[in-house]
Amino acid sequence: MSDTLHLGKASSLPESPEAAVLDFPANPRPGLDYLVRFAVPEFTSLCPVTGAPDFAHLVIDYVPDARIVESKSLKLWLGSFRNHAGFHEDVTVGIGARLVAEMAPKWLRIGGYWYPRGGIPIDVFWQSGPAPAGLWLPDQGVPGYRGRG
Repeated sequence: MSDTLHLGKASSLPESPEAAVLDFPANPRPGLDYLVRFAVPEFTSLCPVTGAPDFAHLVIDYVPDARIVESKSLKLWLGSFRNHAGFHEDVTVGIGARLVAEMAPKWLRIGGYWYPRGGIPIDVFWQSGPAPAGLWLPDQGVPGYRGRG
Protein backbone atom coordinates (compact mmCIF):
# COMPACT_ATOMS: atom_id res chain seq x y z
CA MET A 1 0.00 0.00 0.00
CA SER A 2 1.44 3.33 -1.01
CA ASP A 3 -0.13 5.18 1.96
CA THR A 4 1.70 3.18 4.63
CA LEU A 5 5.20 3.57 6.02
CA HIS A 6 5.58 0.07 7.47
CA LEU A 7 3.39 -2.46 5.65
CA GLY A 8 5.44 -4.66 3.31
CA LYS A 9 8.67 -2.95 4.34
CA ALA A 10 11.42 -3.66 6.85
CA SER A 11 10.70 -1.67 10.01
CA SER A 12 12.51 -1.64 13.31
CA LEU A 13 11.07 -1.12 16.76
CA PRO A 14 10.89 2.62 17.54
CA GLU A 15 13.12 3.91 20.34
CA SER A 16 10.14 5.35 22.20
CA PRO A 17 6.36 5.69 21.85
CA GLU A 18 6.86 9.36 20.98
CA ALA A 19 9.20 8.46 18.10
CA ALA A 20 6.81 5.87 16.65
CA VAL A 21 4.91 6.72 13.48
CA LEU A 22 1.47 5.15 13.07
CA ASP A 23 -0.01 4.44 9.64
CA PHE A 24 -3.66 5.28 8.97
CA PRO A 25 -4.86 4.00 5.58
CA ALA A 26 -8.30 4.84 4.25
CA ASN A 27 -11.25 2.95 5.72
CA PRO A 28 -12.19 0.25 3.18
CA ARG A 29 -15.85 0.41 4.30
CA PRO A 30 -16.64 4.10 4.78
CA GLY A 31 -20.19 4.87 5.81
CA LEU A 32 -20.64 1.64 7.77
CA ASP A 33 -20.36 1.37 11.53
CA TYR A 34 -18.35 -1.72 12.45
CA LEU A 35 -16.13 -2.65 15.36
CA VAL A 36 -12.40 -3.35 15.05
CA ARG A 37 -10.69 -5.08 17.98
CA PHE A 38 -7.00 -5.44 18.76
CA ALA A 39 -6.12 -7.78 21.63
CA VAL A 40 -2.60 -7.37 22.98
CA PRO A 41 -2.10 -10.08 25.62
CA GLU A 42 1.63 -9.51 26.17
CA PHE A 43 1.97 -5.73 26.47
CA THR A 44 4.88 -4.43 28.57
CA SER A 45 6.05 -1.09 29.89
CA LEU A 46 8.21 0.01 32.81
CA CYS A 47 7.32 1.19 36.29
CA PRO A 48 8.25 4.90 36.46
CA VAL A 49 9.54 4.54 40.02
CA THR A 50 11.45 1.23 40.09
CA GLY A 51 12.08 0.61 36.38
CA ALA A 52 10.73 -2.92 36.82
CA PRO A 53 8.63 -4.33 33.95
CA ASP A 54 4.85 -4.11 34.10
CA PHE A 55 2.68 -6.49 32.08
CA ALA A 56 -0.84 -6.02 30.76
CA HIS A 57 -3.45 -7.48 28.46
CA LEU A 58 -4.77 -4.58 26.38
CA VAL A 59 -8.00 -4.65 24.39
CA ILE A 60 -8.57 -1.78 21.95
CA ASP A 61 -11.99 -1.49 20.28
CA TYR A 62 -12.82 1.23 17.78
CA VAL A 63 -15.30 2.24 15.11
CA PRO A 64 -13.45 3.71 12.12
CA ASP A 65 -14.45 6.91 10.39
CA ALA A 66 -12.33 7.95 7.39
CA ARG A 67 -9.23 5.98 8.43
CA ILE A 68 -8.16 2.76 10.13
CA VAL A 69 -4.94 2.05 12.01
CA GLU A 70 -2.59 -0.34 10.21
CA SER A 71 -1.76 -3.28 12.48
CA LYS A 72 2.01 -3.50 11.84
CA SER A 73 2.53 0.14 12.77
CA LEU A 74 0.33 -0.38 15.83
CA LYS A 75 2.37 -3.44 16.84
CA LEU A 76 5.64 -1.51 16.50
CA TRP A 77 4.30 1.44 18.48
CA LEU A 78 2.98 -0.77 21.28
CA GLY A 79 6.29 -2.67 21.33
CA SER A 80 8.15 0.59 21.92
CA PHE A 81 6.51 0.87 25.35
CA ARG A 82 8.97 -1.79 26.57
CA ASN A 83 11.38 1.11 27.13
CA HIS A 84 8.77 3.59 28.38
CA ALA A 85 8.24 4.37 32.06
CA GLY A 86 4.69 5.29 33.01
CA PHE A 87 1.97 4.53 35.51
CA HIS A 88 -0.69 2.08 34.32
CA GLU A 89 -3.29 4.84 34.12
CA ASP A 90 -1.09 7.13 32.02
CA VAL A 91 -0.01 4.38 29.64
CA THR A 92 -3.52 3.00 29.05
CA VAL A 93 -5.28 6.34 28.63
CA GLY A 94 -2.35 7.74 26.63
CA ILE A 95 -2.60 4.93 24.08
CA GLY A 96 -6.32 5.54 23.60
CA ALA A 97 -5.96 9.32 23.46
CA ARG A 98 -3.19 9.21 20.84
CA LEU A 99 -5.20 6.87 18.62
CA VAL A 100 -8.22 9.17 18.88
CA ALA A 101 -6.12 12.28 18.18
CA GLU A 102 -4.36 10.85 15.12
CA MET A 103 -6.93 8.47 13.61
CA ALA A 104 -10.12 10.37 14.54
CA PRO A 105 -12.34 7.28 14.83
CA LYS A 106 -16.07 7.58 15.43
CA TRP A 107 -15.51 5.89 18.78
CA LEU A 108 -12.73 4.13 20.70
CA ARG A 109 -12.38 2.33 24.00
CA ILE A 110 -9.38 0.69 25.63
CA GLY A 111 -9.20 -1.74 28.51
CA GLY A 112 -5.85 -2.18 30.24
CA TYR A 113 -5.87 -5.32 32.37
CA TRP A 114 -2.60 -5.02 34.29
CA TYR A 115 -1.10 -7.99 36.09
CA PRO A 116 -0.48 -7.60 39.84
CA ARG A 117 2.44 -5.72 41.27
CA GLY A 118 2.53 -5.66 45.05
CA GLY A 119 -0.44 -8.02 45.13
CA ILE A 120 -2.91 -5.61 43.48
CA PRO A 121 -4.04 -5.93 39.86
CA ILE A 122 -4.97 -2.61 38.28
CA ASP A 123 -7.52 -2.42 35.47
CA VAL A 124 -7.80 0.87 33.58
CA PHE A 125 -10.64 1.71 31.17
CA TRP A 126 -11.13 4.73 28.91
CA GLN A 127 -13.39 5.58 26.00
CA SER A 128 -13.77 8.57 23.74
CA GLY A 129 -17.52 8.97 24.35
CA PRO A 130 -20.71 6.98 23.94
CA ALA A 131 -20.64 4.11 21.45
CA PRO A 132 -22.59 4.63 18.22
CA ALA A 133 -26.24 3.62 18.54
CA GLY A 134 -26.97 0.10 17.37
CA LEU A 135 -23.30 -1.01 17.45
CA TRP A 136 -22.69 -4.64 18.42
CA LEU A 137 -20.29 -4.23 21.32
CA PRO A 138 -19.05 -7.56 22.67
CA ASP A 139 -17.53 -7.91 26.12
CA GLN A 140 -13.76 -7.49 26.07
CA GLY A 141 -13.42 -11.09 27.22
CA VAL A 142 -10.68 -10.61 29.80
CA PRO A 143 -11.65 -12.19 33.12
CA GLY A 144 -10.86 -10.42 36.36
CA TYR A 145 -7.64 -11.50 38.01
CA ARG A 146 -8.17 -14.55 40.24
CA GLY A 147 -4.64 -15.42 41.33
CA ARG A 148 -4.42 -19.06 42.36
CA GLY A 149 -8.18 -19.30 42.99
